Amino acid sequence: MRRYESWGRYPKSKGAEIVPLYWISEVPRLSKFPSPVLAHGKGSSYGDVCLNDSGILLDTLGMNRFIRFNRETGTLLCESGVTLEAILNLVVPAGWFLPVTPGTQFVTVGGAIANDVHGKNHHRAGTFGCHVTSMGLLRSDGEAIVCSPGENAGLFRATIGGLGLTGLILWAEFRLKSVAGPWIDSEQIRFRRLEEFYELAADSDKNNEYTVAWIDCISGGEKLGRGIFFRGNHSPRAAEQRNGAARDSRKGEGFDAPEAMINRLSVRAFNSAYFHRQFHDFEKRTVDFVPFFYPLDRVAMWNRFYGKRGFLQYQFVVPQERRGMIAEILQLISRSRLVCSLAVLKVFGEAAAAGMLSFPRPGVTLALDFPMQGQATHDLCEQFDRVVRANDGSVYPAKDARMSAADFQAYFPNWREFKRFQDPQFSSNLWRRVTGTGQSIG
Repeated sequence: MRRYESWGRYPKSKGAEIVPLYWISEVPRLSKFPSPVLAHGKGSSYGDVCLNDSGILLDTLGMNRFIRFNRETGTLLCESGVTLEAILNLVVPAGWFLPVTPGTQFVTVGGAIANDVHGKNHHRAGTFGCHVTSMGLLRSDGEAIVCSPGENAGLFRATIGGLGLTGLILWAEFRLKSVAGPWIDSEQIRFRRLEEFYELAADSDKNNEYTVAWIDCISGGEKLGRGIFFRGNHSPRAAEQRNGAARDSRKGEGFDAPEAMINRLSVRAFNSAYFHRQFHDFEKRTVDFVPFFYPLDRVAMWNRFYGKRGFLQYQFVVPQERRGMIAEILQLISRSRLVCSLAVLKVFGEAAAAGMLSFPRPGVTLALDFPMQGQATHDLCEQFDRVVRANDGSVYPAKDARMSAADFQAYFPNWREFKRFQDPQFSSNLWRRVTGTGQSIG
């Protein structure tokens, strides 16, 4: 039985009615529902942006058909429930690739648009929404609207990064990226302090499409900020027989691991082994795109390793001139004695925001995963909030489970413009929390 929850499994979802959708031509009249509605795809959002307690969740996974794929121009038109995994299985053998991909291929096109996802190539390609050319949007009054940069442009910009609140995305057309094959020429560089990361990022972004770093968040002192920098480009090596793309391992239920499994001792041991896993500070190899982009997708239901209480991710961005606060955040983690099980550091480029509420902006972004330890976890995140606010930063709604209304409205001042485009029938746990409203903010 499918679980309708967020990937972080925190907060717990409460009693939404599930309405499966199968055909874009047979979606029920949304205004007939007595409660707020919200589209729900793969549930890969970490927080409560994909939850709608006591409301209606529209399961879009049945709307999973390809409509048109132009192999000459690299444009793809498909229904919103199509996953990035399915797209890759179709287009990579034909010499195309996603223009932007997040760290999992188990995301629907509708979800990628609603959260305006970013990836390792933001400094080159911006966000997913930057490559959408048009989409079909069903409003609760029954009107199906075509949106593009030249047609219903305001609604188009509101829907990209619009948290699923402007209506039901029926279909979307977007541009793909031409590639020679499924291979990535990758390099891994070990660094021992944050300044080395910034030097690597500045140098690597010039010649590499994909850049990102893993940070060891449990080591302090002289080891504070050490990590491994990953960079890569699509290889000119032609396509050849491969073992096939990763299968959707999330179909299994898995099991809840004991909460004590992820602790400072186990994470310290893992981080040390991971940091020293390569013999040399610099290593180069050619790899298949799946392990390069989606290393965690190969672990079935890895979110259940955190136990029944789940985990919380805190992702923020700050301007380059305020990047010194990254060390302050790492020191807060070290002093807290809480466990940060995963930390990912990336420099965003100068690409203009595709949507009114898009998260990426020029600067440095850090994503942090914490096993949920109740009030102690919230207290630490409140310390992060104070530092992020003081440094003109912002927090990512797609990963958030606790942001206050005051913070959201400060981070996203366009929210008042956005609410002119919100469909009155659509709402979510996150939206009610960050706006202090009920079903609609009217």
